[in-house]
Amino acid sequence: MAIKEEENTTYETKAIHKDVVKRVEKTMPKEEIIYDLADFFKILGDTTRMRILSALFQEEMCVYDIANLLKMTQSAISHQLRVLKQGRFVKHRKEGKIVYYSLEDEHIKHIVEQGMIHILEKR
Repeated sequence: MAIKEEENTTYETKAIHKDVVKRVEKTMPKEEIIYDLADFFKILGDTTRMRILSALFQEEMCVYDIANLLKMTQSAISHQLRVLKQGRFVKHRKEGKIVYYSLEDEHIKHIVEQGMIHILEKR
C-alpha cells in the first residue's frame, strides 16, 4: 500500500497487479518531460496558433501576410508568433525590415497531421 501526503491529505492506493505497475513505472517518462509535453500541447490548444501553423505548413510568411490571411491585426499575430517561437514551433529570418516565419522543423507538421487524421476518422 502506497501512501502519499499532499496538502495535509492522505491518499491510499492499492495495486491489484503489482507486476504491471512496476513494469509500466519503469517506462514512464520523467516528470519534467511530462510537464514539457503538456506545455507543448497547450501551445497547440489555441485556435489562432493552429491557424498560423496551418498557413506556415504551406509556405514561409511574414507577419503582415499572416495577419491579412487570417483577417487579424498584426499585433495579435505577432503575439501568437512570439508564443510559437518561445515553444520552438517556428523560427524566423530577417530580410531587410521584413521578418519571415517558418516551421522550426517538420516534426510539428507531422504531429498536427496525425491529429488531423485522428479528427477526420471520427467524422
